[in-house]
Amino acid sequence: MSASKQSVTSLPAGIWPADHFPALEKRLCAEAQLTTHELMLRAGMAAFTRIRENWPDARYWRILCGSGNNGGDGYVVARLAKMAGYRVTLVACQQQEPPAEAARAKEEWLACGGSCRDPNDAWQDQEDLIVDALFGIGLNRAPQGDYQELIVAANDRGVPILALDIPSGLLSDSGAVPGVAINASATLTFIALKAGLLTGKAREYCGKLWCDPLGFNAEDPREIPPIRRCDAGDLSHWLSGRKATAHKGDNGRLLLIGGGEGTGGAIRLSAESALRSGAGLVRVLTHRDNVGPLLSARPELMVAEATLQRLDEALEWADMIAIGPGLGQDQWGQSLLSRVKKSKKPALWDADALNLLAIDPDTRQNRILTPHPGEAARLLGVSVAEIEQDRLGAVRELVSRYGGVVVLKGAGTLVASAQGEMTIADVGNPGMATGGMGDLLSGIIAALAGQKLSLYDAACAGVIAHGAAADSVADEYGMRGMLATDLLQPLRRFVNPDMKLK
Repeated sequence: MSASKQSVTSLPAGIWPADHFPALEKRLCAEAQLTTHELMLRAGMAAFTRIRENWPDARYWRILCGSGNNGGDGYVVARLAKMAGYRVTLVACQQQEPPAEAARAKEEWLACGGSCRDPNDAWQDQEDLIVDALFGIGLNRAPQGDYQELIVAANDRGVPILALDIPSGLLSDSGAVPGVAINASATLTFIALKAGLLTGKAREYCGKLWCDPLGFNAEDPREIPPIRRCDAGDLSHWLSGRKATAHKGDNGRLLLIGGGEGTGGAIRLSAESALRSGAGLVRVLTHRDNVGPLLSARPELMVAEATLQRLDEALEWADMIAIGPGLGQDQWGQSLLSRVKKSKKPALWDADALNLLAIDPDTRQNRILTPHPGEAARLLGVSVAEIEQDRLGAVRELVSRYGGVVVLKGAGTLVASAQGEMTIADVGNPGMATGGMGDLLSGIIAALAGQKLSLYDAACAGVIAHGAAADSVADEYGMRGMLATDLLQPLRRFVNPDMKLK
């Protein structure tokens, strides 16, 4: 596991929106004949146990409790810690009356001899650990007043912070941070995952991510969560071994179009990653200046100058089309894309194909779009900041407007389909923030689609294999200095998940 991404431990696959949790918790409690107060006790005990396991030398705990049930969890942790002989300072930030369960947890804390400090009290002595129980998943705006000041103070202390359910200030459905947020060393979320823990700003604030189902079955087959979390362990679901009689025609005839004058590297990266992802035949139509260099660098490719006559013939030949890497937006690129638009073959559009689509939009269902936030912003006519503020909403809107499958790249890449499916890819690291990574991904996804995966499955598997290969590189060499071509060797391992590693 890469140190560059969230460290995860046995995370479930299902992800639920925040507004599902009240009903979900109510149903689970009813089935288990459990009161909501007993559920709070379970959450507090889970956090108390996790702290003792991971910070055994922490003897002085500072616990920050808000007005809601998240604060109630903090009161339970405080009481358990005090009864076990730990030194505890509890700061109560309550700007409204707490719900019944949290009020009861507070009374039990006071009954065991605990006390509540005012948020404005000076922080005396140096604690060993801070527990963040200020806000739960219901937050929908920037923290203000005492809450804001407590978050800033906690972040400045330089000690480990455990966030309960979600770091306070991080929005649970989007992963956005509209103001300040707890910069947690670790986050212990309860019952099931929340999308905001895995995408957007999540990786900057969550630290290690743990999920405790509190005794419930987080993967209950009766309920299908609206969002799925996937990582490298899921690749075997999509990528099985090949038949002994397989030939290159069985593995897809892929046509790649792009690489204008001076941008031959982009289409080469896509083409080579397609070969490394198992495409049977890869044909490249590009600017004439790129033909010789591409053939010299990778003779397994079929490369020719992109003329309209060649393109028409190649479109007939291909099983899958990918257009965009290095395409440009000049007349040459526009004419090629205009021809591809007339084809009914499944296709992947990336890079300048997306920029041209933003100028002349259309909707089609047999297409994969792979925008980064800047391209997504152009496609939706909004700012990049608006895309990042609500990545889940953005990818849904892209699918609604343009159809097919959309891959919204970035930290916690999202894959969504017109059928309502959505996946968050829990792979990848900041070392991937370098030129050519998107070109590489386009070739991987297109190659897998050509190998008879559905467009949605190809997009999911391609994103996971791409990110997992980058994590492998980061594990061995670190993130800084990672090149797109560094991923090609480990990529082969991840697109062959059935292979026995020696």
